[in-house]
Amino acid sequence: MERKDFETWLDNISVTFLSLTDLQKNETLDHLISLSGAVQLRHLSNNLETLLKRDFLKLLPLELSFYLLKWLDPQTLLTCCLVSKQWNKVISACTEVWQTACKNLGWQIDDSVQDALHWKKVYLKAILRMKQLEDHEAFETSSLIGHSARVYALYYKDGLLCTGSDDLSAKLWDVSTGQCVYGIQTHTCAAVKFDEQKLVTGSFDNTVACWEWSSGARTQHFRGHTGAVFSVDYNDELDILVSGSADFTVKVWALSAGTCLNTLTGHTEWVTKVVLQKCKVKSLLHSPGDYILLSADKYEIKIWPIGREINCKCLKTLSVSEDRSICLQPRLHFDGKYIVCSSALGLYQWDFASYDILR
Repeated sequence: MERKDFETWLDNISVTFLSLTDLQKNETLDHLISLSGAVQLRHLSNNLETLLKRDFLKLLPLELSFYLLKWLDPQTLLTCCLVSKQWNKVISACTEVWQTACKNLGWQIDDSVQDALHWKKVYLKAILRMKQLEDHEAFETSSLIGHSARVYALYYKDGLLCTGSDDLSAKLWDVSTGQCVYGIQTHTCAAVKFDEQKLVTGSFDNTVACWEWSSGARTQHFRGHTGAVFSVDYNDELDILVSGSADFTVKVWALSAGTCLNTLTGHTEWVTKVVLQKCKVKSLLHSPGDYILLSADKYEIKIWPIGREINCKCLKTLSVSEDRSICLQPRLHFDGKYIVCSSALGLYQWDFASYDILR
């Protein structure tokens, strides 16, 4: 058939085909397919794939694509990123999706960072670290050999680790090399804290002691508690040392003189952690620059103002359950803005300006 005659025939057939019902169109196509050879079927297969498998993510407006992506979970999104470069580009650019994924992992979102690629990388790093933690591959481990009895007290600072043991000794280790830098004879240590010149220890013998690294000599001995001392902290500028004990009290000491300045009461359980830190935020109860003492027991965290004055009253008592159904653990951190403490259910974070639980 000549080209001109073919085009005329095709136009007539097309007009007739468009006038048919859907059922008649289907029957017509079935009949034509049955008459087709391999070349025609291959041609039909190639064209159908193009017509039916449309890249909707590429064709849709970007805003609508982002809306659809918000309904997918992160793992599905990561799989979709493998479809094509275009899909990876669109999915990676959806800031809200990856910020939400990071929030669901417990990430604190900083509004100043809006780079979508940044949040996708944050999510991927977080997922990798969580898997490493589950597989016990997140950290390299090594052993520090030297103590001959139980090691109960630990304190890490600037690459140095101090350990206190029931073998009546405390040791200072260089973590990078595993070498013992100092070793001195002490009492049984339940708590340790150190700086370049000295070591402060709390003991199961109900006392606190200050030791000199260079000579190993005990320079102060603080007596007054009637129970084991589980936590110590100090500040050279204030010349103050604080200690928390199994006798339910917190004691404030003159660091250089060794005398007890005050005994803080109110706890109904062992005081397992004390933290002395300078406040960085303002509220009705304190101002930036004020020194604050936190003391924690099994159920409560008490906040005390600490300055050069001797007497002080508890500013606030924090807890995570009124019926004491949730126990706090002696892992308390305060940076002047936020209080973080671990519990049987996980971590709790308070805003120090308002005392509200943030998460």
